[in-house]
Amino acid sequence: MQKLLYTFIFLTLTQIINAQGSSLIMGNEAYHTMDRLSIKSGVDAPFHTSLKNFTRKDVTAYASTLDSLNIDLTALDKEDLKFIFRDNNEWLKTSEFATTIAGKRESIEDNKAYVDSTRTFYTFTDSQAAVSSKSDNYFLSNRPILKYFYKTPANFLEIDKKYFHLRVNPIVDFKIGKDANDDELIFNNTRGVELRGGIDDRIFFYTNILETQARFPNYVNDYIEKNETIPNGGLFKNYESTVFDITDGYDYLIAQGFIGFNVTKHVGVQFGHGQNFIGNGMRSMLLSDFATNYFYLKLNTRVWKFNYQNIFAELVAGPKSRSSDDLLPKKYTATHHLSYNITPDINIGIFETVVFSRNNQFEFQYLNPIILYRSIEQQIGSPDNVLLGFDAKWNFLNHFSLYGQLILDEFKFDELVSNNNGWWGNKFGIQTGLKYIDAFGIDHLDLQVEANIVRPYTFTHRDSSASYTHFNQALAHPLGANFKEYLVNLRYVPVKNLIINARVAMFEQGEDDAGSNWGSDLILSHDTRELEYGNEIGQGFVSNTLMGRLNVSYQVFHNMFVDLDYIFRSKDSELDILESETNYIGGGIRINLARQRMDF
Repeated sequence: MQKLLYTFIFLTLTQIINAQGSSLIMGNEAYHTMDRLSIKSGVDAPFHTSLKNFTRKDVTAYASTLDSLNIDLTALDKEDLKFIFRDNNEWLKTSEFATTIAGKRESIEDNKAYVDSTRTFYTFTDSQAAVSSKSDNYFLSNRPILKYFYKTPANFLEIDKKYFHLRVNPIVDFKIGKDANDDELIFNNTRGVELRGGIDDRIFFYTNILETQARFPNYVNDYIEKNETIPNGGLFKNYESTVFDITDGYDYLIAQGFIGFNVTKHVGVQFGHGQNFIGNGMRSMLLSDFATNYFYLKLNTRVWKFNYQNIFAELVAGPKSRSSDDLLPKKYTATHHLSYNITPDINIGIFETVVFSRNNQFEFQYLNPIILYRSIEQQIGSPDNVLLGFDAKWNFLNHFSLYGQLILDEFKFDELVSNNNGWWGNKFGIQTGLKYIDAFGIDHLDLQVEANIVRPYTFTHRDSSASYTHFNQALAHPLGANFKEYLVNLRYVPVKNLIINARVAMFEQGEDDAGSNWGSDLILSHDTRELEYGNEIGQGFVSNTLMGRLNVSYQVFHNMFVDLDYIFRSKDSELDILESETNYIGGGIRINLARQRMDF
């Protein structure tokens, strides 16, 4: 597997023509800005909104387009665009658009210096980042620190050379609070650093590393105890603090890193360790960013109205014993998603993925990027888990976006339609949602409602080596299966730099007691099911959960936020041991990091 990947990367690098650019990490404020402005403007974006992560190049190009067009943007909309320009200042001039330097109009072709008579091979006479620094949207700090640090508002250290650019930033997330039902403090202390850059305007990279000590509310502790893993974090150590008088905290380290480049103008490659997301909702039935980072190779092909994406990933089949240095058991996924923009406002997508294990070896037939995986599975007689999915989005009336997803794990048409008797193998999930931006005519009041339902045993397989999980964490919806969920989200920006976000979640789920399997736990084998027929959503020991969360954030400086958080969560279950209640209030400071969302 390693030799194959190294060979593939080497051959690809020798054919680089154009630059892809680094990706925006999930949770960046630009995602919401891009979403609302694509709905509001109706202007065709250079990316498909269901496929995340977006590249910084695409986001900046779209923001520049909106900024230059004569469309009705409010003062707060323009502030949103300024945030993007500051945050991605190496991409203010992109290769798709002509640039003006010192009063002279020039295109990207004028910036090429050819080194052979056939005009095939070239270098750039000036780097993309250097050209961007001449843009009207390139902002300098009023008071840089020691002349070298924070020369621009977004970056602690910024280097722009002819063939190289680099951005270095610290990461901080410190919060402290109290749960009314807990005697000890709840806190989070994350420190880290991130780097992104490019070489020759052809190769781009990103990396971050985060060290965290934390103590969570009880419902998160229950999740950790059950799954032996930190949500979104993976492996952990126990942590005690004499400063905060804490005896049951957690200490964990996570990192992200990738390299990106283009094979051709329309085919991009990304190779690294991180997360991906497919969908337009708060949740995803296809692929979400709930599970911790994983090793992947991603191919992205964008031609005309199509965007075709392949993700080949190596996952962990189960958590690692903290008392052992044994190699983690591996499993693999091969995923493809075809997205088509029927119009700038209507998009549809088709999804397929296969999860499999081969004694820590990849099944090379699944490297075929354009074949249906079910046909391969039938050819090789494998015990693999294939899932099919569909998604769609419709933006209308410059205020609304209707979206949905369907995931099919296994099903038989006659068992589902002709003889609908609750056969266990009819495993599927459905999502539907609606976004309403500038609701009721109020600028930057954005509402979103969403419903998710998943049948029992969906995403499970014969054992954890083929379940749709990574490190015992769901790769799709964080609740796993056997549930109904209803979400309402409100986001309001009343004035510049102040963000108010409120979310309410209600869900009903059927859970297990010791020794039973009613279909909610993705790690359990579906062969240990309780019923052949008569299965229904919510079966088992019913729990009803109501969760509300209020976040108020004020941006003091670029990407530096002061946060105030309130969480209420009440779970009522037929099993008393599963009941819990959280009533938390706290706050802190956050720099260059998205808010942590433990909303499950």
